[in-house]
Amino acid sequence: MDLDTVRLFVRAARTLNITAAGRQLGLSPAVASARLAKLERTLGADLFHRTTRKVTLSLEGAEFLPFAEELLAQENAALAALGRGAQTLSGKVRLSAPSTFAQLYLIDPLNAFCALHPQLTLDLHFSDKVFDFIDGSFDLALRNMALPDSSLKARRLASDTRILCASPDYLRQHGTPLSVQDLDQHTLIAFGQRRRVPLVSDVQEAAELDLTGSNCRLLFDDGQCQRLATLAGAGISQNALWAVHTDLEEGRLVRVLPDYTLDTDTALWLVYPQSNILSPKVRALIDYLRQQLRSLPT
Repeated sequence: MDLDTVRLFVRAARTLNITAAGRQLGLSPAVASARLAKLERTLGADLFHRTTRKVTLSLEGAEFLPFAEELLAQENAALAALGRGAQTLSGKVRLSAPSTFAQLYLIDPLNAFCALHPQLTLDLHFSDKVFDFIDGSFDLALRNMALPDSSLKARRLASDTRILCASPDYLRQHGTPLSVQDLDQHTLIAFGQRRRVPLVSDVQEAAELDLTGSNCRLLFDDGQCQRLATLAGAGISQNALWAVHTDLEEGRLVRVLPDYTLDTDTALWLVYPQSNILSPKVRALIDYLRQQLRSLPT
């Protein structure tokens, strides 16, 4: 099937004007009509109803239109994959990401991406609560979690090491735990829910962080608020290393039980719909973010 004729059909279907659609593609009215007639013969269906006064899309034409648009989108995606095709990105990309991560690592890169592509709009939704990807009609999401089997595709950005830490003031007042058992005597801060989390170590026996007891007194659904509470001396919390590495380096937080990490299968993923098509604008944003985030502390 000739993609130039498919492109002509899509433009004619959108404008309901074969002459104007042909003119946009540099074709005379006679040539445009002849090409569409040939396409109709190939498909064995009338795509348009034509009268002397107007052109309307037939039922078969309306059914064929989304498939024709998909063919053209596949062509654009294939050219983009080879570094060819239109260099100007336009339209809108709808992106969701964890609020904490976005504040630390996404704001500046996304501003720069917008400057590179002034005809592109980013519709950004930042929250540490996980949006439903399909219901939210997102084109792309960054998630720091275990990725269950689903209808989504994903590209892994980095591992997501989780550690325990507390403020120096908290440890001065309450002492520094020297074993996992010592945590029972400390105030714990949880993210998301009370649960038991395995702890692993290269030099210690495996253990378990118990966040179900009465000493777990703060539960957060926002990572930045959890970090601020930890900095304020509220207790010992579990954190992603990328979220607190600067605080650790500058002494605002201290790693607790440094031989241990939380044994989770979380990772940082770029997630997008399971589809045969990855549009050039989404592909460009994925490639850009992978480049910008390649040196994450994890």
